[in-house]
Parts: sequence; C-alpha cells; structure tokens
Amino acid sequence: MDNANGQFGCAGAAVGPEKISADLGPLGWNDTFRFACHRGLPCFNRCCADVNIFLSPYDVLRIKHRLGLTSSEFLERYVLLPVEKSMKTPVVLLKMNDDAPRTCPFLTSHGCGIYSDRPWPCRMFPLGLAARRDTPDGWQGERFYFLLREEVCRGLHEPRQWTVRDWFDDQSIHDYDRWGEAFKELTLHQFFETGGELPPAKLEMMFTACYDLDKFRRFVFESTLLQRFEVDEDFIEEMRRDDETLLRFALLWLRFSLFGERTMKARPEAVAAVRGRTQRSAASNGPPPRAWPPAGQGKTVAPGVSAGSGAPEAPQPVAYAPGDEAGGLARQSLDQVGADQGGVP
Repeated sequence: MDNANGQFGCAGAAVGPEKISADLGPLGWNDTFRFACHRGLPCFNRCCADVNIFLSPYDVLRIKHRLGLTSSEFLERYVLLPVEKSMKTPVVLLKMNDDAPRTCPFLTSHGCGIYSDRPWPCRMFPLGLAARRDTPDGWQGERFYFLLREEVCRGLHEPRQWTVRDWFDDQSIHDYDRWGEAFKELTLHQFFETGGELPPAKLEMMFTACYDLDKFRRFVFESTLLQRFEVDEDFIEEMRRDDETLLRFALLWLRFSLFGERTMKARPEAVAAVRGRTQRSAASNGPPPRAWPPAGQGKTVAPGVSAGSGAPEAPQPVAYAPGDEAGGLARQSLDQVGADQGGVP
C-alpha cells in the first residue's frame, strides 16, 4: 500500500448513521472489504483537510517524538483544546492549517508527512469502530467494525480486498488499540457514568499526565511523589528516559488519585500520616467526604503494568474497601504532592 496515504479522512470525526455502510453491516475480524489509496486516485489527499482528528495520549507521544518536540511544544503548536460545559475529561484536537481548505499540518504534496506515526483515526480509515460499554466487573464490551462511506473517496471502489485482521496488521493498529483501551478506562470510568465531576485542579492533572508527558515527568521526579509510593527502582529509571513507561505510570497514578483505585501502593509512613490528618480533621470538622467508589460498589479494575512490557496488559480485578486509608491518601494525593511545588503543575 502506498505510504503516502490519504487516510486523514472522516475516521476522526463524529460518525452519523449515513456514514455506516448499509450493504455490509457489522464487520467481524475475518470479514472482508475493498479499499486502496494511492497517488493515481483523483481524490488523493483531498480527505486530509477540514476534519476533526481527536488525539489520544499515545497519538501525542508518537507524533511529538517524530517531530523532535517536547510535549509542551507539540501541544502549543499543533493542538486545539475545545472547552464545553458537557466535557468531563480533557479533549485534544489536531489543529488544521489556516488555509482555505483547512489542510492537515502534516500533509505534503506526496501525502502524509508523518505516515509511520500518524494517529489512530487515520490508520483506521475506512473502518469505523463501535462497541458496547464494558461491564462494571471488567468484561470488555462487544466490538465490531463497519465501513465509512465518504463520497469523495474513490479508494472504496478499488479491487484490493482486506480482512479486518489484515488491515490491523498492515496499518500497525494493534498497539494504538491497546493504548486506546487503557485510556478509555479513564474517560468512561463509572465515576463519570454516575454523575461525578472532577474539580479544575484534577482536570489539569489529568491533562498533564495524559498529554504533557515531559511536564508530568518533572512533576514525578521533582516532587515527593516517589517518596510516598512503592515503585520498583528499575521502573523508576525507565520512566526517566522512556515515555511509554511514563505513560503507563501516569494511567496508574490517575486511576489511584482520581478514583481511589488500588493501582498504586502507598508507603506505610505515608498512609500513617494521612490517617493522622484524617482523624484530626474528623475530630474538628466531622468526617471527610467519602472517596470513590461509593458504598456498595467496592470492585474496580486496574491495568497490569511491568517495566518491560509494551502496551498495558488486560485489566485485572482488585478489591477496594470504601473509606480505607488508601482511599484517604487518594483524596489528598493531588493537593498534598502538588503542594510540594506550590500547586498542581
């Protein structure tokens, strides 16, 4: 397949019913479809303009490395941060050029200029993904795929035939997909499903930990965070130099600090300090607010992590007792650690 791929099309935009292929319906792993993209097509590069491409944390990691930028530099130059009252988590959108067709900033006359590090939506096109919600006990919802019918795209009429499995292999989608599932566990967490809202400081931490990894690395190593939690020394050293390792840690940290899940283990002295503060607070002001999850919802899931793995492992169930010391530490972790640097970064 031509490496000057025209796949920046509608895969990253909102998909309406009219875009779903009615003739094929849901596609399974071994079902087939026809598609090819190459310079000989009259539509070549036309789909790489005026589209909404939502970026995942892994997308940002890959592209900023490709461009030789820090995460902060990449976000400043290439990203829009839409803000709406209905948003419960940060959203990162690729900024199109200011020219009339609003072309992708990475488009060249030969096609995609970052082809091997292009975002997940661009790899997926012409496939769309639909899935049922995951169950509270950690089972992944059923997934299926469908064709996106873009009128401008002539590649859908090419004779080249693929299975969904072959397309994932050819476009190197698997790692992106695994990282996307790990991120989805944050953004679709039951905390939000039951009406929970994060205060501005925690929204800022979520944005920093997910998207601004170089800033998050400074937070990890220049605060007392690592003094408060038990983290393998080899894993710590790997976090200093490897962004994927740091992102794995960031996802674990967020699930602990935002939702009180036992994805991290606090040092005994840190737990004792929090217990003392909690007891003093209860004596003077009454009991503190109950940590997530609420009573009666004591089971959560946490992604596996190891220093030598590539993408996150499948979730494994862990027990959480609402109101215990780990939950108390989670409630105070952002404010407490952020205070070491004069506030949350």
